[in-house]
Amino acid sequence: MATRKSWIKAARPRTLPLALSGIVLGCGLAWFYGVIDILVSILAIITATLIQVFSNFANDYGDSQRGTDNEFRLGPTRTMQSGEITKTEMKAGMLLVGSLSFILGVLLVYAATWQVSKTAFFSFIGLGVFSLLAAYFYTAGKKSYGYVGLGDLAVFLFFGLLPVVGVFYLNASYFETAILLPAISMGFFSTGVLNLNNMRDIDNDRASGKITLPVRMGERNSRIYHSAMIFWGWVAVILFTYHQQESAWQWLFLLAFPLFLIDLVKIHRTRDAQALDPFLKRLSLSTLAFTLLFCLGLILAVL
Repeated sequence: MATRKSWIKAARPRTLPLALSGIVLGCGLAWFYGVIDILVSILAIITATLIQVFSNFANDYGDSQRGTDNEFRLGPTRTMQSGEITKTEMKAGMLLVGSLSFILGVLLVYAATWQVSKTAFFSFIGLGVFSLLAAYFYTAGKKSYGYVGLGDLAVFLFFGLLPVVGVFYLNASYFETAILLPAISMGFFSTGVLNLNNMRDIDNDRASGKITLPVRMGERNSRIYHSAMIFWGWVAVILFTYHQQESAWQWLFLLAFPLFLIDLVKIHRTRDAQALDPFLKRLSLSTLAFTLLFCLGLILAVL
């Protein structure tokens, strides 16, 4: 029987800061525009956490079933790969966490939209279901899109555009065009984490039939692609701040820039694939630091 430690390992806590960054960013923007709803924001954070845990369970399950999790994989050993959690137990875990995330998601959307727009309510319910399906079919199922190079697009949408824009709308009940820029930044930074993951496992993924973008592009072009995402992520947020500036506090997020730059230089100098693994966590934490500084700047700007 799987232990509590095994379930925590399967939940992959190190992925949670990245999953929550988009939600927190959306809440910070809502505060800046004077439309923050504390209950909606709290529910959004809890729901996003559950969806990410469900996604991690499904990823563990899917890669194990397809044979990608094997002795040649350079990342941390997965729980099904090691036998800590059985197939039946993982299915039960996915059902439980998926159900909880759906229930919390319904409560979130009801609190945010029911009195304002029934169309918005049902649209967000549809997006929630779509998010759970996307989390499952990333690596699970016979035609998982993560195995044909579409994972980057999914991460850009589900860690960038959708959480930032969606949470802002749930708080504000309207859409603000300008917030697309920081949402794009979050999408690029998050996709950068996935790209590092895929660069690390490029050889094993190729051998296992998992055709990620690094497998398609090769190691050299993957590094260029990674640099481009970090660069355009910073350009987008700088443009937003320049056009929406109300206080110098809004530039506080620039304190996080050295974290990105130093790691970017180190990544380009790293030739050992396994040595790329620590940079996944570092980029996730750097993105969280950027998010917190960005939101703090927004809050101080309107106090």
